[in-house]
Amino acid sequence: MFKGSIVALITPMDEKGQICRSSLERLINYHIINKTKAIVSVGTTGESATLSQEEHVHVVMLTLELADKRIPIIAGTGANATTEAISLTKRFEKSGIAGCLTVTPYYNRPTQEGLYQHFKAIAENTELPQILYNVPSRTGCDLLPETVAKLAQFKNIIGIKEATGDLSRINKIKELVKSDFLLISGDDGTALDFMQLGGQGVISVTANIAAKEMMQICSYALKGDFIKARSINKRLVLLHEALFIEPNPIPIKWLAKKVGLIKNDTLRLPMTPILDSTRLQLEKAIQYANLKIL
Repeated sequence: MFKGSIVALITPMDEKGQICRSSLERLINYHIINKTKAIVSVGTTGESATLSQEEHVHVVMLTLELADKRIPIIAGTGANATTEAISLTKRFEKSGIAGCLTVTPYYNRPTQEGLYQHFKAIAENTELPQILYNVPSRTGCDLLPETVAKLAQFKNIIGIKEATGDLSRINKIKELVKSDFLLISGDDGTALDFMQLGGQGVISVTANIAAKEMMQICSYALKGDFIKARSINKRLVLLHEALFIEPNPIPIKWLAKKVGLIKNDTLRLPMTPILDSTRLQLEKAIQYANLKIL
């Protein structure tokens, strides 16, 4: 369940900024139909930064309810305070989620020892599988391979979402961990190269509107058929790039509305509506990708 194309799901909202149940159900069904391997609920793309903890828990539990055991759900449970990350993780004990995606603490820029102690404390307070999440461009700190190796010794720390875009990280981590430790890309643009170097999949933003294509790319890559994987990925290159012209999830929410997957592209401040110039680039990218949404 933790290999292949995993979607970093957007959190759909109505025009007043409240969670839109009908759009969320449509998104979940779309991913089940297109054989996405798992859903990450309320990660970065799911706007965890602008949801209260109660809303955060509500969205994860609603996603579980609507999925109805048809697809595994991974809960985003990261926080910049260790006690808060532990508290949020424990809210999902025995809930039915498949595991947790836990981002490195952001803003306070901990040392490598601080990062180790943070994830160690979480792992010791839950039996839920933990996937580390390293995204220095957003958090201001970098979880180095040597620290990952120390954390991989905990039985419930099962892998890492590596979103630096630095492909040299794969071999550095692989050399230090056991073969069953999961290496998952967090960067759509380099995900295929990541898998060719030994990664097992991607937690994808692009999959929000290209679920079938991302599933196919990962499926072919994991079988070693990189010719077919690259032929599909070639159509998505412009889309991978355009989705990050503005901060995620501004572009992906607008596109999801445009193709009819959600009713509104509502965002909460400080996220702001998409720029006209970005729309033009997204329209070109979606046309080039030639997607079959439904």
